[in-house]
Amino acid sequence: MDVIVSINDAINGFVWGAPAIILIMGVGLYLTIRLKGIQFRNWGFMFSRTYAKAFKEARNQAKESGEGEITSFQAAMASVSAVVGSGNIAGVATALATGGPGALFWMIVAAIVGMATKFAEVGLGIMYRKKMPDGSFQGGPMYYVAEGLHAPWLGKIVAVLFLFYSIVISAVVDTNTITEAFGESFGVAPAIMAAVLAILTGIVIFGGITRIGEVCGMLAPFMAGAYLLAGIFIIITHITQVPAALGQIIVCAFNPKAAFGGAAGVTVLTVMRYGMARGIFSNEAGIGSSAVTHASAKVSSPGEQAIWGPLEVFVDTIIICTITGLTIVLSGLWNSGLDGVALTMGAFSKMLPGNFGQYIVLAASALFGFTCLITYYNYMEKGWIYLFGTKGIILVKVLWVIFIVIGAFSTLGVVWDVADTCNGLIIIPNLIALVLLANKVVKIKEDYYKTELPKYKAEKGK
Repeated sequence: MDVIVSINDAINGFVWGAPAIILIMGVGLYLTIRLKGIQFRNWGFMFSRTYAKAFKEARNQAKESGEGEITSFQAAMASVSAVVGSGNIAGVATALATGGPGALFWMIVAAIVGMATKFAEVGLGIMYRKKMPDGSFQGGPMYYVAEGLHAPWLGKIVAVLFLFYSIVISAVVDTNTITEAFGESFGVAPAIMAAVLAILTGIVIFGGITRIGEVCGMLAPFMAGAYLLAGIFIIITHITQVPAALGQIIVCAFNPKAAFGGAAGVTVLTVMRYGMARGIFSNEAGIGSSAVTHASAKVSSPGEQAIWGPLEVFVDTIIICTITGLTIVLSGLWNSGLDGVALTMGAFSKMLPGNFGQYIVLAASALFGFTCLITYYNYMEKGWIYLFGTKGIILVKVLWVIFIVIGAFSTLGVVWDVADTCNGLIIIPNLIALVLLANKVVKIKEDYYKTELPKYKAEKGK
C-alpha cells in the first residue's frame, strides 16, 4: 500500500503542479473572454430559461420539444446530483484541513472561471451527441474530443479515463463518505453500510437513465435545500463573526503562514492546488462529465441546455461549498485534526443549537452521496458503451456494486488522493479540446442568445 501511495503522490505532484493550475485557469479565462463574460451577465435570462422554465412546464404538464430521453430539467438535476455530492461536504473539509482556510478562496476563483468552462462542455456534449439504434443518446467529452478534433484514439483514451474516474470519484469516494458519516454518528459497521448502499444503488441503476433522472429530479432539490437552510441559519446567527472569517480566508489564500505558521511547509501553490482540486472534484468544470448526462436531454439546440452549466457551478461551489467552508472556518475546527465528513459534522454541531447539526450533515451526506452513486454509474456506462458497445452492460452494473462494497472499507486519505489524480488526468485532454473547439462554443452561445434573449427582453417589457 505504501508503494501505491508513493506512486500516486508522484503523479499528483505532476498533474496538480503549476502547469496544470495554469492550464485550468487559463482555459477558463480564455472561454470567459470568448463568451463575453457569460457568467457575469444576463442572470435573469439564464434563470428564466432553466429553473423557471422547468417549473412552469412541470406545473402546466407541458412536453419539451426536441430529441432526447429525459427532460431538460431531469438532465440538469441528474447532473446537479452528481456535482452536489461528497465534494460539497467532505471535499471542502479535506481542502481546509490540508490547505487551510485559504483553500476556499481558490476553490471559489476556480469556480468563477469554471462557469464558462461548464457552458462549453454541456454545449459540445449536445452538439456531438449520438443517437443509438435503440433511440437512446450517448454523449460526453469522448465524443466531442473524437469527432470535434478528428481524433478517435484520443476519444478512446478519454473513455478509459472515464471508467476509472467514475469508479474512484463515486463508487469509492461517495461510499466512503457515507460510511464514515454513519460510523461517526451511530457506529454503523462498514459491512452494513456496504450492503445497504449496494442494494439500493443496484435497484436504481438496473432501471436505466429514465429511472436515474426521475430519482435525481425528486431528491436533488430537497437535499440541497435542507443543507442550504442549515448553513444559512449558521451564517445569519453568527453574522458578526463572518467578516473576520472572510478576512482569514483571503489572507490565508496568499499567506499560508498565517494559518500554519510555516511549520507545515504549506505554500501558496499548495493552497491553490487543494482549493482547485477539491473545487473541480465538486463542480466538475473542466472534466466534462456533466456533458454525459446533459446529452440525454430533450432539447432543440445545444445552447438551450448549455446555459444550465454556469448555474450548476454557481449552486454547487459559490453557494453550497462556500457555506460548508465558511461554517468550518467559523467553527475554528479546520485545524482540530478532524478531516472529511467528520470535520463538517463537527462544525455544524458546534455552530447549531443543540447537537443536531451532525444529523443534518449525516442526512445530506447520505442523499448527496446516494444520488452521486446512481448518477456516476451513468458516466461509467457511457464510457463503456463508447469503447465496447452495449455488450457486457450487466457486467458493468455488477462491477459498480462491487466497487461500492470496496469503497466502504477504503482509507479516507488514500481515497481523496487517488480522486485528485483521476481528476487531474482527465482534465488535460478535455481542456485541450475546449480550446480547440472554442469557435464552436461561441457559435452555440450566439445562436441561442440571438433568438432567445430578445424574447426574454420582450417578455420583461410586457
